[in-house]
Amino acid sequence: MDDFSDSVSTTSSSSSSSSSSSIITNFPLISAFFAFTIAQCAKFFTAWYKERRWDLKQLIGSGGMPSSHSATVTALAMAVGFQEGFGGPLFATALILACVVMYDATGVRLQAGRQAEVLNQIVYELPAEHPLAESRPLRELLGHTPAQVIAGALLGIVTAVIGHAIILVCSQI
Repeated sequence: MDDFSDSVSTTSSSSSSSSSSSIITNFPLISAFFAFTIAQCAKFFTAWYKERRWDLKQLIGSGGMPSSHSATVTALAMAVGFQEGFGGPLFATALILACVVMYDATGVRLQAGRQAEVLNQIVYELPAEHPLAESRPLRELLGHTPAQVIAGALLGIVTAVIGHAIILVCSQI
């Protein structure tokens, strides 16, 4: 029984160590992470350009130019395609996920943000004695315009292509 326990613990510890090292070298994960980070940083600067003030919330918030959701899922899909092939079921799954996320960003989330604007205006115009007059405003920047989603998708594609090119060049060395 001791030999069996030793072999099980050895197998599980070796597989967990290989799993942790594979996360570090997981191209789709790294590509998606970089696309997200670049998009969030870009929002910080596009918000400054538009409003002429620094807003640190842009580094972690949703909405704005470019869409970090779109950048993340397109980088993920492209990296999966490069790694696993564009004809396989894994790429198909990643592509469908990307389409759903981008559709949601320009549809439901954008409309919810527009409704929040209207509701905030209604609450702002309420008399001071109304019970809702002191309620906290709803977040208005939830979704994305089609241009923001397209910009995010292009950023994601470019990020994955550059990452793939780096991998190809490094494998030649």
